[in-house]
Amino acid sequence: MKVGFVYDEVFLQHETPGWHPECKERLTSIVSTLKGASLWNRLMHIRPRKAGFSDIEMVHQHRYVEKVRQFGEGYIDPDTYISGGSIDAALCAAGAVMEAAEQCRKGQVTRVFCAVRPPGHHAEADRAMGFCIFNNVAVGARYAQKIGFEKVFIIDFDVHHGNGTQHIFEEDESVYYFSTHQYPHYPGTGSDSEHGTGKGKCFTRNIPMMIGSGDREFFSAYHDLLPRIVNEFDPGILMVSAGYDIHKDDPLASIRVSDEGIRDMVKSILSLRLPTVFSLEGGYNLKALGGSVLITIEEMMKD
Repeated sequence: MKVGFVYDEVFLQHETPGWHPECKERLTSIVSTLKGASLWNRLMHIRPRKAGFSDIEMVHQHRYVEKVRQFGEGYIDPDTYISGGSIDAALCAAGAVMEAAEQCRKGQVTRVFCAVRPPGHHAEADRAMGFCIFNNVAVGARYAQKIGFEKVFIIDFDVHHGNGTQHIFEEDESVYYFSTHQYPHYPGTGSDSEHGTGKGKCFTRNIPMMIGSGDREFFSAYHDLLPRIVNEFDPGILMVSAGYDIHKDDPLASIRVSDEGIRDMVKSILSLRLPTVFSLEGGYNLKALGGSVLITIEEMMKD
C-alpha cells in the first residue's frame, strides 16, 4: 500500500534551546531510521504546503495569530520557544496536515504520516502551550471539513492530554475527540468527566491512564472501545495526534507501552479502514521515537 509521508527541512529551522526536549534531532532520528530500514524509497513523499494565517484562524483567534506574527524570539509560554525559523515551521506543520487531507480527498493516498514540528495539540485557540504554537491537527480537521469530509474523528494517543484540541472542538458535534493519556499529568485536563458541552456534548471521550499503564490498558482502549465509537460516529476521515511519549523508554512520563503495544494500537486504528492522517506530537527518546514511527509506517504499508 502506498503511504504518504510529509516532511521538509523547514521543520528543522524551528530552533529550541540546547536543553529543550523538543529538538530538531527528533525528526532527523525518524528520517535516518526510515532510511536505515529501507522504507524511505517506498514512501510517497509529499511536500507540506505553507498554511496561510487565514487557515490558522479557522481554529485560532486573530489576536493570538497577530501576537505570534509580531513576537520575535524567546519564550511565548513557559515551555514554548519561538526562534527566527519557528513561524515558517509552524505554518508548514499545520499546512502538512492540510495537504495530507487534500491528498486523501483526491484519492492519491489513504494513509499519510506527517513528520512535523513544532507539535500542536496543546495550542489553545488563544495561546501557545506545551511546545505547541499552532494546533496542527485542529487546523487540518477544519480544512478537511472545508474540502468535503463532513465529520472528522480525532484520536490522540500522546501521553499528555491534548487540551487545545479538546477545547477547540468541545462544542462541535461534527468533530469527535478521543484521547488516552497519563492522568493526572501535564496539562491537568482530560478527566473522564469531560464529555464536551452544548451541541458537542458526548463527542469528547477521555480515557485517563494511571502511572505504569502499558500494553494491556491500551489494548483495551483501542481494540475494545475505539472501533465501536468510531462506527457509531461514522466519520469520513481519521486524524491522529501521534505522540510516542507513551513509549516505556520516554523520559517525560510514566506510561509503559512497548514496541508491540504501539504496533497493536496502530493496527487497531488502521483496521477502521478510513482515510487516516497521523501527525507527530510528542516522543523524546530519540531511539524509541524513530523505532515507534518505523513501526507505525510498517503497519500503514500493510493492506
